[in-house]
Amino acid sequence: MKKFSFKEIAVPAITLFLIAAICTAILAVTNGVTAPKIAENNEQAEIATRQLVFADAKSFSDVKAAEDGTYVEALDENGKVIGYVFTTSDKGYGGEIKIMTGINADGDVTGMEILSIEETAGLGMNAKKDDFRNQYVDNSGEFTVVKSDAGENEIQALTGATITSQAVTDAVNTAVDNFKTVTGGDK
Repeated sequence: MKKFSFKEIAVPAITLFLIAAICTAILAVTNGVTAPKIAENNEQAEIATRQLVFADAKSFSDVKAAEDGTYVEALDENGKVIGYVFTTSDKGYGGEIKIMTGINADGDVTGMEILSIEETAGLGMNAKKDDFRNQYVDNSGEFTVVKSDAGENEIQALTGATITSQAVTDAVNTAVDNFKTVTGGDK
């Protein structure tokens, strides 16, 4: 059996350590430079999405904690609360689905947008399409998922993606529940 010298073991180990340390430092610097820009872009995207789900709002309050998620108050030009925008999530087939739901003072859904989704392409990802998302608009109360023709407060499930359909609906229902909690009523 051949004996290895200290030099034969130490030089490759130290070289590998130095390479790893330099790569780690470069990644840390890159993260430090890009993290604020990424956070700013995410904030701008959330503001734009709030306007999509509650088009009548002229401005929004600061983010507040809800029972399950967060919300902002949708304000008119005089600063009067005309509704709310809730950010909620639920577990879908491929992971967490995060949505934003606008609800006016009467309890009607004004819009719903998906913020993040990791579902199967061509199936669960169809939840991002307008024809699915618009099923919630101008309806109030709890929603249920059906596989056949949808009636009032029923959501037509996506073909081959019932779990995704249910997860999105559960997230919207969480927003509806949060609305009831925030307003203190059962609208």
